[in-house]
Amino acid sequence: MNFKFLSLLNALLFTTLLISQKSDNFGKLTTQEENFKTYPRDESANAIILYEKGDNYFEVMHDRIWLVKEYHGKIKILDKKGFEEGTISIPYYKGASSSEKVENIRAITHNGAVKTGLRADEVFTNDINERWSEKKFTFPNIKKGAVLEYRYRIISPFVYHLNGWSFQANIPKLYSEFNAKIPGNYSYNRSMSGSLKLDVNDAGVKKECFRIEGFAKAADCEVLKYAMKDIPAFKEEEYMLASSNYISRIDFELSEYRRLNGTTDRYTKSWKDVDREFKNDKDIGRQLTKKGFFEKNVPEALLVEGDALTRAKNIYKFVQDHYSWNGKYGIYLDIRVKEAFEEGKGNIGEINISLINLLNAADIPTQLMLTSTRAHGLPKRSHPVMSDFNYVVARTTIDGKDYLLDASDKFMPFGMLPYRGLNYYGRVMDFKDDSYWEDIKITEESKYLVRTKLSFDMEQKKATGIFDEVNIGYDAIARRKLVNDHTQENYLGKVEDRAAGDLEITSYKQIKERTNEKMISERFEFEMNNLFVNDMVYLDPFMIKFFDKDPFMAEERQFPIDFGYNRNYSYTINIEVPEGYEAKKLPGNKVVSLPDNMGLLKFTSGITANNITIHYTLVLNHAHFTSDLYPGLKDLFKYAVDVQNNSLIVLKRKESQN
Repeated sequence: MNFKFLSLLNALLFTTLLISQKSDNFGKLTTQEENFKTYPRDESANAIILYEKGDNYFEVMHDRIWLVKEYHGKIKILDKKGFEEGTISIPYYKGASSSEKVENIRAITHNGAVKTGLRADEVFTNDINERWSEKKFTFPNIKKGAVLEYRYRIISPFVYHLNGWSFQANIPKLYSEFNAKIPGNYSYNRSMSGSLKLDVNDAGVKKECFRIEGFAKAADCEVLKYAMKDIPAFKEEEYMLASSNYISRIDFELSEYRRLNGTTDRYTKSWKDVDREFKNDKDIGRQLTKKGFFEKNVPEALLVEGDALTRAKNIYKFVQDHYSWNGKYGIYLDIRVKEAFEEGKGNIGEINISLINLLNAADIPTQLMLTSTRAHGLPKRSHPVMSDFNYVVARTTIDGKDYLLDASDKFMPFGMLPYRGLNYYGRVMDFKDDSYWEDIKITEESKYLVRTKLSFDMEQKKATGIFDEVNIGYDAIARRKLVNDHTQENYLGKVEDRAAGDLEITSYKQIKERTNEKMISERFEFEMNNLFVNDMVYLDPFMIKFFDKDPFMAEERQFPIDFGYNRNYSYTINIEVPEGYEAKKLPGNKVVSLPDNMGLLKFTSGITANNITIHYTLVLNHAHFTSDLYPGLKDLFKYAVDVQNNSLIVLKRKESQN
């Protein structure tokens, strides 16, 4: 008998039963829910959402229209690792003058016939940031096999906060349903993201479903129902952009509101509308007109001396040195460049708008570019969705060359954006003409080079040598930050930790003549012990390893691979064979390439006279790879990591020396 098939059949039957389940049966479990033990579609799952339902509707309370969002869910704990799913966070939005409210939180832990309810004093309120708070609780008495059931509702004064619904989560779901009942005078755009398809996609009209006291005519409602079943867990993958780009969910955006008096407020705008509003916006548009303030408060020479590129670089360095980033982005709220300048610290908007003002004051025409960090997600190109943007940079052209600038990072060279900002494209807000999209292009070369020389001290039975590390571009910035954030002792300890074998650094220096803002060159002298075993020497030739582990172990890949920038790794070592010894074993050569010159691994080893030379090169000529290229990229990295971690040189004393 095929027990796996029966388990799958039971799971599918259970899913069918869930579809007809009513969310008002709170506190009651079906037999299938109580007896559910495994999920054959994902045997690695530690917990699973058996059922969840969201109901969204509008209601008049206290002479005001409110958006009500109700949730009911059940989670099955499959093993102890799933206990962490028992901590629940319910985020809610706080406006300047009003706030969402979370009400009617109820939670029960079902352990067979034993039910343990959540007490009111076990729910805590935390501030997430200046705009968001959360209600948080942990289910009591969680055990393996428990079903965690909870419900709540959010009362929102923000009718534009019909947040949509994420069908995928970090654990699988058997059934997920979103419902909305929207009065006809509210129009929302909706968009579906992710690769999964809806199992239920219903839309209809309910006549006269929404009424406001004092108005004779009731509004019709659009009634929506979207559902999915057997939903796989969303699993983060190495080198991917924000999960919001790929997770299966539906989003709503208020397009227009037709008031009962016949007037209409339009919310979805064209870029022409946005351009016009930005010019007069106190947080962005008007802050871009403060060049007079900066002309009075910076040295005159900063704005007039040198050619345009020299002035631009000097201004960029001045802003970098003057400001400290407070860790906030702040592009729509609380941008006050004068106050930030006087305090010497500010958010991303304040720092980079100050930079734009100064460049314009120096007769270097510069615009603001709206963009998004890699972690925030890609902005929609189809129409303006301002919440898609959380970042601003300066955009200028000097002597025919375009530059994108962000002065918030004190380590970032002129013309390079921080790694967090390498997110494909942004919207340049040209207030004289129309705004437009511009790609974020990475022109700077990034390399990580290691050059090593090693010889043997036969009296001390140890190896000594030198290795030089040269980091260029983004690799140099990362290395400079690492050096800056640690004492030299701690930094060298980290280098020793990732080095091969029993290696001790005996001397360290930066090579100043080969170090600048885009390159850092370091020299390490070292000793290695415990290499000699009787008449043999066993040596790992990779003093420094580029990878701790293979980042691409999964058999399949769902999402594109994004490295942010092209990668180039190079390692060379020259080993002087001690007198009286010969090479018994050298690692074999290896060449692996990707099509269209997208990537290459080349590894060679050879011996001439008494010198062994090993060359290792891994080059990725593209920063972005589609998921269909994953098998080739996986093989490339498999060999790249394997060669680095499993190459061994064996030297043997010559017979005549015995």
